[in-house]
Amino acid sequence: MSCKINARKVVIIGNGAVGSTLAYTLMMGHAVNEISIVDVNKSKVEGDVLDMGDGMSFVSPKTIKAGDYDDCEDAHIIVITAGAGQKPGETRMDLLKKNAAIMNSVCDNIKPHLNPETIVVVVSNPCDVLTYLAYKKLGLPSRQIFGSGTVLDTSRMKTAISDILHIDPRNVHTFVVGEHGDSEVAAWSTTSIAGLSLIDYCSRYGRSEQFSAANLHALHDNVRNKAYEIIAKKGATFYAVALAVSKILNVILNDENHVLTVSTYIENEFNGNLKDVFLSLPCVVGSRGVEYIIHPNYTSTEQLDIIASGNSIKEKIAECMNE
Repeated sequence: MSCKINARKVVIIGNGAVGSTLAYTLMMGHAVNEISIVDVNKSKVEGDVLDMGDGMSFVSPKTIKAGDYDDCEDAHIIVITAGAGQKPGETRMDLLKKNAAIMNSVCDNIKPHLNPETIVVVVSNPCDVLTYLAYKKLGLPSRQIFGSGTVLDTSRMKTAISDILHIDPRNVHTFVVGEHGDSEVAAWSTTSIAGLSLIDYCSRYGRSEQFSAANLHALHDNVRNKAYEIIAKKGATFYAVALAVSKILNVILNDENHVLTVSTYIENEFNGNLKDVFLSLPCVVGSRGVEYIIHPNYTSTEQLDIIASGNSIKEKIAECMNE
């Protein structure tokens, strides 16, 4: 494929709640000049495109269309949101078999039109496993294919801490890493506010009692289970997911070299204890994709938990690859 990429073009594969909300979120911004939406239900895509198009005079000029896979040929970014939704009481891993089949089909359709410079972002769940499958199917360099990972989980944690401290969540710095799912790890050792560690901040400003070990555990449980709570109440999560993915795309399109906890390929990390898997770690992301992984000073317990999370993902990958 020799077609020159359009540096401001995004193709969204899948027009469910997440895909359509993402398209709308991107339409409201300024980083994209062309959005192409691909879905088996093209009539629904056409309706969404007509609906959004009626508001074009309120946003910066851009093209939004119901597209096909050949639109991938000059796309800077392809976002894969296609897949069955998570039902109440169902884990992300419960979705594995049916969504793995959908991912294989999507990749088969993308590959003939895939530009070697394109970046692929996988949002479908279970995100880490499906990103691995897409990586193996599409054959892109590892820096150009990654999952949305724990970008949303990290935002949930920042918001939860900010609610307790009554401070802007943008001033809370922390990472949730590992699996986008039940084995995710709260990297408390990385948590800081205004240059102070969480412990130092709380001891200086009178909130230490709210961050005991038990409270930290409960806080992480709430963050980890937030998606289940939302799904039980309204059937799906899509607003914050779309905002998280929009943030990732803006970082790429504007070459921001921003640190995000995307699900990236782990070739050999943690002294050889984690290999050949996708999971979320802090990464510098820019226009070429993942530039490099950041290595905070995790505690030994956090390192062991990240390794365990990665091994849990590897087990699911093995199940999927052996089907």
